[in-house]
Amino acid sequence: MKVSKLVGVRFKERPADCVIDSHAFSVRGGYVKQVSNGIFSLYTPMKKVTQNIEKIIRQEMDAVDSQEVMFPVVLPGSLWEESGRYQSVGDELLRFNDRNGTPMVLGMTHEEAAVHLAREYGRTYKNYPFSIYQIQTKYRDEARPRAGLIRVREFTMKDAYSFHTSQEDLEKYYDKMTNAYFRIFQRMGIPEVIAVKSDSGMIGGSVSHEYMLLADCGEDSIVLCDECGFSANMEAADTIVDNSGCSAMAELKKVHTPDCKTIEDVCKFLNAKVEESCKAVMYQINATDEYVVVFTRGDYEVNETKLTNLLNEKIHPADVTVDSGLVAGFCGPYKITDKCRVIYDKSLEGIENLVCGANEVDYHYTGLNIKRDIGDVEYVDVSKIKDGGICPVCGKKKIRISRGIEAGNIFQLGTKYTESMNMTYTAEDGSEKTPIMGCYGIGVGRAAACIMEAHHDDYGPIWPISVAPWKVHICCMRVDDADCKATTDAIYEKLESMGIDVLYDDRDVRAGAMFADADLLGAPIRVTVGPKALKNGEIELSTRDKSVSLKVPKDDIIDEIKKLYDKLYEDINSKVSDRI
Repeated sequence: MKVSKLVGVRFKERPADCVIDSHAFSVRGGYVKQVSNGIFSLYTPMKKVTQNIEKIIRQEMDAVDSQEVMFPVVLPGSLWEESGRYQSVGDELLRFNDRNGTPMVLGMTHEEAAVHLAREYGRTYKNYPFSIYQIQTKYRDEARPRAGLIRVREFTMKDAYSFHTSQEDLEKYYDKMTNAYFRIFQRMGIPEVIAVKSDSGMIGGSVSHEYMLLADCGEDSIVLCDECGFSANMEAADTIVDNSGCSAMAELKKVHTPDCKTIEDVCKFLNAKVEESCKAVMYQINATDEYVVVFTRGDYEVNETKLTNLLNEKIHPADVTVDSGLVAGFCGPYKITDKCRVIYDKSLEGIENLVCGANEVDYHYTGLNIKRDIGDVEYVDVSKIKDGGICPVCGKKKIRISRGIEAGNIFQLGTKYTESMNMTYTAEDGSEKTPIMGCYGIGVGRAAACIMEAHHDDYGPIWPISVAPWKVHICCMRVDDADCKATTDAIYEKLESMGIDVLYDDRDVRAGAMFADADLLGAPIRVTVGPKALKNGEIELSTRDKSVSLKVPKDDIIDEIKKLYDKLYEDINSKVSDRI
């Protein structure tokens, strides 16, 4: 490919609407163009990157005996009715009627399609286990697309589905797929990706993990323990609280607390510890508008994913009305209205002397003892684990909260879809049984953005050689110089004949503009052919990450490029290993 023919525009200024570097470089470098909010066209450089990512994915999926298939983008609503998700999934699922009035959906995930495809084949135990995968366009009507290819509405995704006759067999394959994912990300050039325990969300299943690239710009909060290596998404991390050493039991008293609506204001007014206070957070269930009041320790926040899973209902912040019986800013568990559902978080367990709202404007209680004053209550975990908190595995106060970008996910689905969609097989003893499923996804465009986010400098991306759109970028510094152009042409033609993906900047432009474009295009190897160096019989050979900068004899340049090319691949592959 010659730069003079490369479709797309590269420019210097950072777009104002790009909040993270990968998005900015994707736009500046002529990788993507926004068509609509969360919908992008890909120019040649990004298309080549995603093709290289897909090649790695296919090789690793084939290596774990998963067979490539293709599901439709458009699916009948009746298929989603079978699983029960046609109504249960929210507005992210785009529903429409075709010209015959038949309800249809745009596939945002393909569990239903996988079961539909495999039902007949999976009727006998003799065909188990088996796994299928696709790399396909999907559409999720995301409410808040952001950060370029990180959170979009239309996207390309690899999703795989495995089918098993026992939980043990699923777990064995789950471990195999876990290692395949580590190899995929290592071969992509992001070996720092970690697997964290996660919430299964609308996909369902009992066990799930997300593969996270730790990054300050990440949209997810990741819980890490530096002591034992525990890792989890914030939504899936158990909160452990030690309330030993709290104040002794005291008399329950109602206290006037004028204009103290926040727990911090109340504790300051009463000279009390926030750690010995009870905070109320109010919600309503979407389907019924029933009020739900969650009481937590004053310094903890409600984890809404945990709460949603506990209720098995979608929720929203409460609109507190006069008829609700609740008093916003002064809500407490003692003599609370019976018009709401009350939930006690585990962070309150063991505290014998609490400050809490008195369910009356400008009044709070001190000395609340839940067991004495309210009775036996059930404590549940619906709060967010805190930085510096107790690790749920090793029990030490070593929890660290980081940010991360989700690069992939895997789920043990169990029989959620096979049972609801009546997929059965005849077991060896002749009985009818329901197969067990696993599900494994990687967003291709998001993976490209993750790689760019992990590997860039101030001037552009630094692509790992395994996914780079071009492996070698040749800069001809003087196309009007016969020797310079002839030498560059010869190098370009030789590398192409060797099957090396090469980009040749053949334009008559200033050196600064040429190098700026080379930085934005991010090829790992750069060859600079200039008349001054040629007079000395030399050509400059360097790497995009600036770790290598050599002047190579002209006659040796092809051999030296190939050595560097092989070494960069060797460096990537040396990091590939199983990690469980």
